[in-house]
Amino acid sequence: MKRREFISLLGGAVAWPLAAQAQQAKRMRRVGALMPYAANDPQVQERNAAFLQGLQQLGWTVGQNLQIDYRWSGGNEDDTRKYAAELVALTPDVILGPGSATAGILRRATHTVPIVFTNVPDPVGAGLVESLARPGGNITGFTSFEYGIGAKWLELLKEIAPNVTRAAVLRDPAISAGLGLWAAIQSVSPAVAIEVSPINVGDPDEIEHALTVFARMPNGGLIVTGSALAVLHRDLIIALAARHRLPAVYYDRYYAVAGGLISYGSNIVDEFRRAAGYVDRILKGEKPADLPVQAATKFDLVMNLKTAKALGIDVPPTLLARADEVIE
Repeated sequence: MKRREFISLLGGAVAWPLAAQAQQAKRMRRVGALMPYAANDPQVQERNAAFLQGLQQLGWTVGQNLQIDYRWSGGNEDDTRKYAAELVALTPDVILGPGSATAGILRRATHTVPIVFTNVPDPVGAGLVESLARPGGNITGFTSFEYGIGAKWLELLKEIAPNVTRAAVLRDPAISAGLGLWAAIQSVSPAVAIEVSPINVGDPDEIEHALTVFARMPNGGLIVTGSALAVLHRDLIIALAARHRLPAVYYDRYYAVAGGLISYGSNIVDEFRRAAGYVDRILKGEKPADLPVQAATKFDLVMNLKTAKALGIDVPPTLLARADEVIE
């Protein structure tokens, strides 16, 4: 072999692994995840696991062809804004943003980085998208429910606890869902003969004080609407409902599993799994503007008979028959 040919071959041998490394690096994609929860929350980890499982089923493996940058704000609005800016600065291919408040902050932080949201009940009313069929911008995702479900919660409360004539509605007025659900619940209250009172979800002391004051009068019940703060303080809320013997209806299955009386709502774990599909499509070149907002497809009615017994409630057989899950 001539010296010139040898040098040329040697140069090619050096260049080949460099080219392979460059190609491998090019295949690594980056996803941001702005989570308005505590990082060690088992409920949230279940949702995140479904998201990761969905990605893996579509061929994405963290550490091989995908990097995920997480930020956990614990429901704190200032931290959510700060972490939104951090994630946008990383220029990821797409950002996952659960909840109305988080999605709104991300939408204000960038009009170019694609965003996929989950559990947002009214993305049009919240100003996130132009329409459900044609989002029209850099954001799309999955809705949890329509506001009319709030009326359903009040009807369930009356069905499982007919003696209830007063209901506290725990809501976050800072998000559109908190206001919209409150309006839906108010609209049906005369028909079921339950007087409703809003309680703004805040820090633990505020929640405890408000529910303690409410429970001083008889025949009370509780409705817990969805928000990041409701997730953060759920153990306290469940404990207060038990302490004050308040029959309570919750928006998510996890509350009933953890000791709440009854829950009815969309399967949010399933939403996170489906969100992986939109992240996959965006990573493969599709635009959020062309991906219609999708409605929830799974709703679960869950009852905790142990809690019902502790409250002295006999669950109507008709309601029991409709349950998707019964905890004994």
